[in-house]
Amino acid sequence: MELGLLYSGGKDSTLAALILDDFYDITLVTAHFGVTDDWKHARDTAEATGFDFEAVELDREVADEAVERMVEDGYPRNGIQHVHLHALEAVAAMGFNAIADGTRRDDRVPTVSRAQAQSLEDRHGIDYIVPLSGFGRGAVDRLVAATLDVESGPSDEIRKADYEAELRTLLADGHGDETIADVFPAHEQTYVTGFTGER
Repeated sequence: MELGLLYSGGKDSTLAALILDDFYDITLVTAHFGVTDDWKHARDTAEATGFDFEAVELDREVADEAVERMVEDGYPRNGIQHVHLHALEAVAAMGFNAIADGTRRDDRVPTVSRAQAQSLEDRHGIDYIVPLSGFGRGAVDRLVAATLDVESGPSDEIRKADYEAELRTLLADGHGDETIADVFPAHEQTYVTGFTGER
């Protein structure tokens, strides 16, 4: 069965791919808005880890709506949630038997409710799988340390192919650079460069 995994090139989505690899023919799918070429980081990670890769361009108006929501809220949660649900819809429409993402049990954003997951499955005739839903951050970090080579650093320095990079760019373009610090809390990002040993 073919599975499209919503992919950023970070540790969570890469670990999700490894967990599902024995059961599905996986294509890592990076969703972007065409604002930057940061999606190419995910393509490079897919190549380094041996997975098939596709990029899908999302509707730009979804990004614009997300940015305005973040500015209005003063934090990124609802904007990122809006983009994530749109990205799952886009991947579901690509013709896979199943779709997945790298969300963990303790993620605050993005999340997919049971009702949203069932709706996605029913409308697209697919399975929605969340392989890390039983894993907390500590468990993910230990599995990643044993398996993957990872670069990490402040979110404004590590460039991977998640929505945040493009949303930051649009936020700065529309509301000024200073708004980025007002909306996005400082946090660490990861970028997978390969495996710690042979796979």
